[in-house]
Amino acid sequence: MAVEEPPVRRATRTTADDDAPPPRGSLGVAHIVFFVVAASAPLTVAAGGIPQSLAVTGTTGIPLVYLLLAAMLVVFSAGYAAMSRRITGAGAFYAYVSHGLGRVPGVGAAFVALVAYNAMQVGIYGLFGFTTADFLDAKFGWDIPWWVVVFVGIGLVGILGYLRIDLNARVLAVLLVVETVTVVVFDFSSFTSAPDGISFDPFTWDALTAGSTGAAFCFVMASFMGFESAALYGEECKDPKRTIARSTYIAVLVIGVLYAITAWAMMTGAGTDKAVAAAQENGPNLVFVLGEDQIGSGFSDTAQVFLITSLFAALLSFHNAVARYFFSLGREQVLPRALGRTHGRHDSPYVGSLAQTALAFAVVAVFASLGKDPMATLFNWLTNLGALGVILLLVLTSLAVLAYFRRNGRAVGESSWNRLVAPVIAAVALGFVFVLAVRKFGVLLGVDSGSSLRWILPALVIGAGVVGSAYGAWLRTARPDVYARIGRGPQS
Repeated sequence: MAVEEPPVRRATRTTADDDAPPPRGSLGVAHIVFFVVAASAPLTVAAGGIPQSLAVTGTTGIPLVYLLLAAMLVVFSAGYAAMSRRITGAGAFYAYVSHGLGRVPGVGAAFVALVAYNAMQVGIYGLFGFTTADFLDAKFGWDIPWWVVVFVGIGLVGILGYLRIDLNARVLAVLLVVETVTVVVFDFSSFTSAPDGISFDPFTWDALTAGSTGAAFCFVMASFMGFESAALYGEECKDPKRTIARSTYIAVLVIGVLYAITAWAMMTGAGTDKAVAAAQENGPNLVFVLGEDQIGSGFSDTAQVFLITSLFAALLSFHNAVARYFFSLGREQVLPRALGRTHGRHDSPYVGSLAQTALAFAVVAVFASLGKDPMATLFNWLTNLGALGVILLLVLTSLAVLAYFRRNGRAVGESSWNRLVAPVIAAVALGFVFVLAVRKFGVLLGVDSGSSLRWILPALVIGAGVVGSAYGAWLRTARPDVYARIGRGPQS
């Protein structure tokens, strides 16, 4: 894929000047879709997300859940896209909530976003370290601790995050195409070799309501993580008023349809009535076991390599998202001003990138020093925590869209669907999903009802919002100049 190469400037910006221009606009719809879909990691979902949702929830309607959530997020995207045509900033949720609900809730949303995206990104390192170390041991006999692999990965992601966005787009494009082709090959082989024939039962009401339906919605929601991140690159788009909306719609539809088909194919390949048992027995290896039976050992080995690159792509995409939140908050001096610096040559939010790299290193070091299992704790705890945070942000953003357009009257070019009907439906539907997520969080973590973790981890998300809002209220009285900048982006 050809990517436009902007001219390189020789001067390096080393201060967070309020009037400093944002990163250059060089990204189109295709670039943004690559970032968004790469964050959802198709092969990672096929190997981890789908088998895990089947095994834990016992719900055979997982393919239907993907379609229902995709439809829900398309509705959400109507109001989200309308906001993106009026507000362009690297803060995304933070900026939208600030403009819609006010600066104090906006800072609360920013803190929730920082917790959610950092948790998701660092959590994925657990799966990356476990998978890569296991592969190296099985294929080459290299007994390398998982945390050593993770530290190498953190270094590579940090380097790419420091460099300009064009390089990252190329890397993600290659990795995404490779893993998507792998998933499509698996889907085709599963349908053609179906031991019990192809059944449409996974799309029925009975299948949807079997098992723990609420937990199933929560699991599947995690697969959509990152779909909303198109707005994070608003200042780097060639035409943000069109690019963000189109990228978001395309990404939601691609993710929803692809994963619904893949879940259906996996169940078909295992036998619809046997799929839950197969997922419980094989876990993340189910896609490789089925692939080896249907295609051969060569596919299984290749798919495992592509799973590692899939995880790397997701790590890189979430790293970029976190760096841009740091950049936005630093530029407006809500967080230390240094985080708002951009590199003069690469145009990357390099200080925010370095901060995220250091944070990931520190969290992984703590888990490693305590001897924690990278899958059962680092991956499982933090990715579910991240998903819960994003669900809350979706609800807040839907309410912000309603409030914004109510204050600004009948916005030119925006239908009542975009500014009223869709946000109401999205707020109610996603609010219901959030309540289910909190109630079923013990199922998500695989702990019993008496475990304190089922409340401690959700409290981190809600607590971040409370602390952020309190900090925003403090800024209103103690630092009114900073308070006035909140959510206002490059114009602040």
